[in-house]
Order: sequence, then C-alpha cells, then structure tokens
Amino acid sequence: MTALGKLLRTTAFRLTLVYVIIVAVFAAFLLGYFAWNTRRLITEQITQTVDAEITGLSEQYRQGGLRRLVFIVEARSRRPGSSLYLVTAPAGEGLAGNVGSLSAGVLNSTGWTETAYRRLDDPEGSAHHALVRVFQLPGGFRLLVGRDLEERERLRDIVFAAGRWSLFVVIGLGVAGGLFVTRRVLKRVDAMTETTRQIMNGDLTGRLPIAGTGDELDRLAGNLNAMLERIEALMHGLKEVSDNIAHDLKTPLTRLRNRCEEALRVAEDESQYRQALESTIEESEALIRTFNALLMIARAESGQARDGMKDVDAAEIARGVGELYEPLADEKGISLRVDAPSVAPIHANRELVSQALANLVDNAIKYGAPDPLQMNGAEIVIKAAPEGERILLSVADAGRGIPEADRARAVERFVRLEQSRSQPGSGLGLSLASAVARLHGGELKLEDNHPGLRTVISFPRVAQ
Repeated sequence: MTALGKLLRTTAFRLTLVYVIIVAVFAAFLLGYFAWNTRRLITEQITQTVDAEITGLSEQYRQGGLRRLVFIVEARSRRPGSSLYLVTAPAGEGLAGNVGSLSAGVLNSTGWTETAYRRLDDPEGSAHHALVRVFQLPGGFRLLVGRDLEERERLRDIVFAAGRWSLFVVIGLGVAGGLFVTRRVLKRVDAMTETTRQIMNGDLTGRLPIAGTGDELDRLAGNLNAMLERIEALMHGLKEVSDNIAHDLKTPLTRLRNRCEEALRVAEDESQYRQALESTIEESEALIRTFNALLMIARAESGQARDGMKDVDAAEIARGVGELYEPLADEKGISLRVDAPSVAPIHANRELVSQALANLVDNAIKYGAPDPLQMNGAEIVIKAAPEGERILLSVADAGRGIPEADRARAVERFVRLEQSRSQPGSGLGLSLASAVARLHGGELKLEDNHPGLRTVISFPRVAQ
C-alpha cells in the first residue's frame, strides 16, 4: 500500500473529510440563505418604491387628468437612472414613457409581473429584466411602473461567485489540513505499532512513546504503558515463582525423599516406620500450605478473587483473627490486644483479607517478642480504624523489626531474612498480604513501631 493510500484509509482523514463536508454544506446553506434574504429585501424595496410612485401618479391623474399624467411621466422618464414608466390608451397604444417593448401579455392583466423589456433609448436586441406593476386607471387607461432587476441579479452573481470560491477554499484547506493532521497522527500510531511489535517479539521493556501534549493518544499511551508495566511485573513475578519453586521447594522435596529412603533402609519395626510416615506427612502438609499460599497469591494478583467481593466490616475481621490467634499468643507468653471499636466498612473478599491479616499476626507472634527466649511482657496490637478515605488494618509488635533497607525485599516471595531463618515458614506471608492489598486498591506498608514492626494494609473506605 502506498503512503498516500495509507493516509487516505486512516480514521483521522475520514473524520476530517466528514467535518469538511459538514462545514462546506453549512457554508453553502449560509450563503444561500444570505442570497435569498438579500433578494427578498431588494424585491421588497422595489415593490415599496413602485407602489409609492403608482399611488402618486394615480393621484396626479385624478387631479389633472391624462394630460398632467403624461407630462409627469415624460419628465420622470428622462431622468438618469429612472424607473420604468409607460402610459397606454385603452386600445394598448403607448402615450408616454421610456419602455420600448415588453413581453407579450404583460399589459393585459393588472398586478405584479417579472418581465423582459427594452428601453426606448436601448439598441435593438438588448434586453433586460424588470419587476413591474400594471395599474388600471379610470377610462380604460393603464399605467405601468417598474424597476430594473440588474442590481438584484448582479448581487446574486457576486454571492454565487463568492460561494464557489469559498467552498473551493474550505474544501482545499480542509483536505490539506486533514492530510497534515492525519500524517502527524499516523506517525505517532506507527511509532506505537513498532513498539508493540517489539513487545510481541518478547521485549517487555518497550513502552509506547508519549508526545507530552496530554491529548487522547498520550492518555491512551500512558494507560497502555501502565498496563505493560503491570504485565512485566507479573511476568517477572511468574519467573521468580518458577525459580523459587525450583530452588526453595527442591530442598523439602529432597528431604522428604531422603527420609522415605532412610526409613526403607534403616527402619526395623513398625514404630520406626510409623515415625517416618508421620514425619513425611508433616513435611507434606508444609508443602501443601506453601502451594496453597502460592495459589492464593496467584488468585489475588490475577484479579480472579474480585468476583467474591462484597461490603464487609474490617473491624469484625480484626476481632475474628484476634480471637483465633489469642490462644497461640497466650502459649507464647504474648499479650494479644484488638483495637477495633468502630465499624470500618470496606468492599473486599473476606477470605483473602482474613488470611492476609492472619499472616501478619502469625509473623508478629513468631518474631514480635523483644527476646525470643523471654517472651513474657510482649504485646501485639491488632487495629482497624478509618483514616480519611481509607481503612487501615494494622498489626504492631515490639520485636526487633525489619531494617528499612530490607523492607522492600521482605515482601518478595520466598524471601526470609536472616533473623527469621530459625523459625518455621515459607517466606510467603508478606507476599500474600501485599498481593491482597493491591487487589483491593490498597497497599502494604512496613513501618517502624519504636520498637518493633508495624505492618499496615490500607483499603478504600466504603461510603455509608
């Protein structure tokens, strides 16, 4: 396809062409209306002038008779630029005036008529058009008064000529402008197309160019770039999950296999076999929990869990999680307190929000004591409270916390910081909480509790 053909097939050029046609039709309508209205005004002026002259001449005839009328008509006929005058006898002979000939039948009826005519002083063959009125005088005489229409016809020709040139200019400039605009738009679209080809070839780092004009193409490019960034993050996360599964789950699976082999090789009685089976089941349950956490994170990040969203009370969720983990905290010698006195409405998936909060509380119980060997006196506070247009679910402990430099890495999958390696876990708790927060239009923050760590999930507040 040629470059010109490509331009002509674009939506921008077609829209420009439609706009040009609409403007041209509108301009033609305006010129037509102007011409018609001007013609009407000129005709009204002619009729008013002719009526006034006929009224005056008929009064002169009434007062002075035919002689006086003929004298006045002859005098007026000789003036430069005069109107058309003609006085005829009852038989049709001309008695006075400046009209040499008229169209046939004009004098046979009274009233207004547009007719061709020739003045007495015009050469043979020349013809003009006039608007005349024939008036019946007493005694059978007729009086014709009219005005030449040359001015009206000249104005019409001027308007039509101007209209033709105007339409030509409008269409020409419109098409030229359409080609110019289309070329600019097509250039930007081609740049976007080239970038999408790179992305389809596997380069997810490509981004659509933004001109900085803030127009609809810039807004579209900005939204698509945000989508591409999200896709790149998801693909990067998928690769990380695959790598993490390959590396982090290889160890427990290998340990599971070695225990089974050891039981087959060393076990001598039923109790040893039973112990090996129980250890295998325990390891398997840990693996199942890890895979369940991965599936839950995948559901949250893909948006599938949005179907189960409804209006829930975050304060009620906080109280339920606190009641669930209170016995475990008591066993560890930790005081667990829930601060959720008022209603905190959010639109959310209750199961995912509860699981995310439970992960935060579980982490706080594991790592939230000032000294793992002396947990008595430690306190964990679960809080649900509105803050402006947001609802904050937070878990605060008094433990060693997480250094600020490690907080961004702590929410990644399977990441376990140095101080947490001695505790059981898969390194997916904060990843799940972060994914749940993003699913609900919020975010997970790790803050310093002075001392300890304060983890906060924010949700958009539901209007009541």
